[in-house]
Amino acid sequence: MKRLCLVLVLLLGGMGVGFGAVQGEEVEYQANGTVLKGYLAYDDRIKGKRPGVLVVHEWWGHNEYARKRARMLAELGYTALALDMYGDGKQAHHPEDAGKFSSAVMQDPAGARKRFDAALQLLQKHKSTDAKRVAAIGYCFGGGVVLHMARAGENLRGVASFHGSLATAVPAAKGKIKAKILVLNGADDPFVPAEQVQAFKQEMKTAGLITNSSLIPARSTASRIRTPMRSDKNSTCRWPITPRPTSSPGKRCRCFSRKFLSERCRTVPLRFNRGAGSVLIHE
Repeated sequence: MKRLCLVLVLLLGGMGVGFGAVQGEEVEYQANGTVLKGYLAYDDRIKGKRPGVLVVHEWWGHNEYARKRARMLAELGYTALALDMYGDGKQAHHPEDAGKFSSAVMQDPAGARKRFDAALQLLQKHKSTDAKRVAAIGYCFGGGVVLHMARAGENLRGVASFHGSLATAVPAAKGKIKAKILVLNGADDPFVPAEQVQAFKQEMKTAGLITNSSLIPARSTASRIRTPMRSDKNSTCRWPITPRPTSSPGKRCRCFSRKFLSERCRTVPLRFNRGAGSVLIHE
């Protein structure tokens, strides 16, 4: 929870947080004739408009985990929309199906962007959202999605990828990325090998964005989140359990967050973290 709060402060800036009654509602919207089913959460006791956050689900699809994250963000004072990238709220219950669903989206970048944009417009139009202050976060598959949207030039304050894929068939063009970018991956995450991390760093540098990287021996920040659907020991569907991190990603994130907020944190005057187009890679 603390890490999530710091990430959003990093991306959207400070705001007063009030704890009240979180309202959660299922929403339907469309993109290219496909019905999409999301979940919107906000605190109705907070007066006025507040920043919005899109939550992009893992490869399992729009499930309770994504909704939980939306509610957590609402508790922090944001309006959050857990979107649907698969359509009709479709979920996978086996890695093979999850791979098929996620691959279908990634192989159609134009269609993926239309679904993302439909959710973005829905969030921006909500009565509680400050349409000019919107960020997007994604987990696993969703992390890859938000990075692709940043590469495409989406008008977002920032994106945060949690253990997401860093690979792309369409590298970022110089000057196109508008959002701040935060990437959090475990150093030993088998899904995101070191070669992919290095390629991403080079991509960002070629695109004209300054990167700041510090290797942290966290054996997969993904371990607690990648496996929500893993079955018990008697199941035929197994998912690898990764060892616990050898250091605290939360502490590292707080440190890096202060760097991103250097304009407010005078004790850490790092010029490369001001404005859009900054990249922070937490491995």
